Amino acid sequence: MVAQAVQKAKHPVSPLAPAAFPALPLIAGAEFSALGAGIKYQNRKDVMLVRLAPGSVIAGAFTRSTTRSACVRDCEAKLAAKVPAGAGAAIVVNSGNSNAFTGKRGEQAVAAVTGGVAEALGLPASRVFSSSTGVIGEPLPHEKITAVIGDLAAGLSEQGIQMAAEAIMTTDTFPKGATATVEAEGGAVHIAGIAKGSGMIAPDMATMLVYIFTDAKISQANLQKLVSRHLSGSFNSITVDSDTSTSDTLLVAATGQSPAAELKGAALKAFETALAAVMQDLALQVVRDGEGASKLIEVRVSGAASDEDAAKVAFAIANSPLVKTAVAGEDPNWGRIVMAVGKSGAAAERDRLTIRFGDILVAEKGWKSPSYTEEAGAEYMKGQELLIDVSLGMGRAKRTVWTCDLTNRYIEINADYRS
Repeated sequence: MVAQAVQKAKHPVSPLAPAAFPALPLIAGAEFSALGAGIKYQNRKDVMLVRLAPGSVIAGAFTRSTTRSACVRDCEAKLAAKVPAGAGAAIVVNSGNSNAFTGKRGEQAVAAVTGGVAEALGLPASRVFSSSTGVIGEPLPHEKITAVIGDLAAGLSEQGIQMAAEAIMTTDTFPKGATATVEAEGGAVHIAGIAKGSGMIAPDMATMLVYIFTDAKISQANLQKLVSRHLSGSFNSITVDSDTSTSDTLLVAATGQSPAAELKGAALKAFETALAAVMQDLALQVVRDGEGASKLIEVRVSGAASDEDAAKVAFAIANSPLVKTAVAGEDPNWGRIVMAVGKSGAAAERDRLTIRFGDILVAEKGWKSPSYTEEAGAEYMKGQELLIDVSLGMGRAKRTVWTCDLTNRYIEINADYRS
């Protein structure tokens, strides 16, 4: 029996949200469509379709969760397979149901959805990539998606990317988009990306769902190299609640439709810088939309003995419920940062440790700094965007991680997530 779609009240927009969805450039060779199929909720877009021109290349990264979804496993297999020369591609995404931990039924649902898109668009099923996001462990009502594939195909347009961003939202309070343009030999190269993510954010490759499109002429191997190189500084450096999703997917598609020449040399480096910026922008928007978030926190760790130690400390602080709740309460409880450093397992010594709130020196040489006052710390904590800066004094390795505070709203959102 298919579950009936229900009405669901919208969550208040995050106070950390950008002022508006950005004006994303048209990406030649990429067309978008979105509509409501009633997968979980009534009166909201919940399926989006992207058609990519012949010759498009796709790179990606996925969750390393051992309980990853049927969609993720299917995408991994397809990206690893040999691509027919000149083949186009498509991406179909639904919200409201993650199709994770659904056994053989989940695999059959993926086959039904991707097969339906392939037939409608005249593509091989091996070039149709799917993603699902939402509740885990419930069969995907794939017949609701296949029933609207014809309408999705009919509505494809280069102007539809914002609708696509809205259709992939779950507990998100705003659609997420980012863009960049690079001047290359023969013309401009455009990048436009969309993402969803709000809770269950502690990626182990990428974030919840992210789709980035460019008209660049670039080989699949080079595109994959760039994507993989910049995961650490973007999607693998964010955390909302320390929980890694079963569905994390990043797909980056290059249509090759720009008038610019194939990227190489200085143009390729400029494109890499722009792509990295778009990836980081989208990652930070996910943290800004962290469930119940009221503050964006940058955790900057330096002076670690190794890259591994820097990451251990940064994530120990960023994931600490005690640190996050102190920030939510605007309490400059720096002792909780000391605690997080100590529990991280990284090499650290009391008398070499330095802690700052922004530019305020809080602790050094084994104790509170003589210049620090509780009043200064409390005033700093009133800000919406905060920096916790820790130097271990043990070496030269560093890592920056972004997180948000932990408020009562997080509990409220997740306590009734399935209702």
